[in-house]
Amino acid sequence: MKPFAIAGIQMKVSAVASNVEMMKLKLDITMNLYPWIEMVMFSELCAFGPLTHTAQPIPNNFEAEMQAMAKKYGIWLLPGSIFEKSEGKIYNTATVINPKGEIVNRYRKMFPFYPYETGVTPGKDYCVFDVPNVGKFGVSICYDMWFPETIRTLAVMGAEVILHPTMSGTIDREIELSIVRAMASVNQCYFFDVNGLDTGGCGRSIVCGPDGRVLHQSEGTEEIIPLELNIDRAKRSRELGILRLGQPLKSFRDHLKSNHFGIYQPNLATPYLDSLGPLIKPSRLDKITELKIKENALKQQGSPIHYKGDGVI
Repeated sequence: MKPFAIAGIQMKVSAVASNVEMMKLKLDITMNLYPWIEMVMFSELCAFGPLTHTAQPIPNNFEAEMQAMAKKYGIWLLPGSIFEKSEGKIYNTATVINPKGEIVNRYRKMFPFYPYETGVTPGKDYCVFDVPNVGKFGVSICYDMWFPETIRTLAVMGAEVILHPTMSGTIDREIELSIVRAMASVNQCYFFDVNGLDTGGCGRSIVCGPDGRVLHQSEGTEEIIPLELNIDRAKRSRELGILRLGQPLKSFRDHLKSNHFGIYQPNLATPYLDSLGPLIKPSRLDKITELKIKENALKQQGSPIHYKGDGVI
C-alpha cells in the first residue's frame, strides 16, 4: 500500500481581521515540522471569518497566495472556504489546489446553514478530484453532511476520502461527531472533518476511517493533525465489507437498479414535507451582522462582554 499523508489545521479564526497571514504561518510551521505531509486542509471560512460582508469575487489575491504556498511546498491544498461574490449572489466556496499551484476545482456549499448563512446561495455541482496514484477525493462543507445524499453522491462518484472543512461552534457539535462516523461507515470512506476555533468554531475536529472508527479527535485548542491514510482500506472495505460484514455501497447499487427510491423522482408531491411550513430565517440580518462585528471587536480587545442578569461571560 502507498500511504498518503494529510494534515488538518485547527486554528483560531477572527471575524474582524484577515486570518490569511496566520494561515500561511501555520502552513510554514506544519511543513517544517512534518515535511512528509502531502495535503493540507483548513476549516470553513478560515481566511476571513463568518460574516458575508467579506465576500469577494473569485479568483482573487487570497487564492493566488494559497496557490503560491501549495507550489512552494509541493502539496495539495484545501484552504478552507471563503464567501464568494458572483453575479449579485454570495456562495460559500472552497478551492482545491494541486502541488503545482494550479486550481483543480472549486466547490460551492450546497446547504448553507440557516439561519447563520441567510443570504448565501446554495451551490449545485459536486466536487470530486483525482490525486494521481492515490485515489479519488471529494469535498463537502459543514452542514452538507447533514444531508446523506450529498456524501452518498460523492461516494457513488468514486470518492474514497471526503475533505470536510467545517465551522461549528453551536451546541450540536456532539451530534455532528456522530454524523461524521456514520457518513464514513455507511459510505465506506475516510472522512476528514476540520473545525476552527473562536469565531471559527469550537474545535473538536475529527477524522474517521472507512469502518467508522475514530482515527483522531481534537479538543478545543489549536492543533496540527498529521495523519497517514491507507487509501486501500477504503477500496478493501467496499469490495469485502465493513469489518468483512455489511457491504452498504454494493447493496445501495443493487437496490438503486430496482428503482425503489421513489422520493427522489422529479416533481414528486411531498404533502407531509410541505405541511412543515417555510424554512425559518432571521429577519434582522443587518443588526445581527452589526452585533457580531461588535462582539468580535470586543474579543480582540480582551474586554469582557456583559449581559444583563447573566453576569460576565
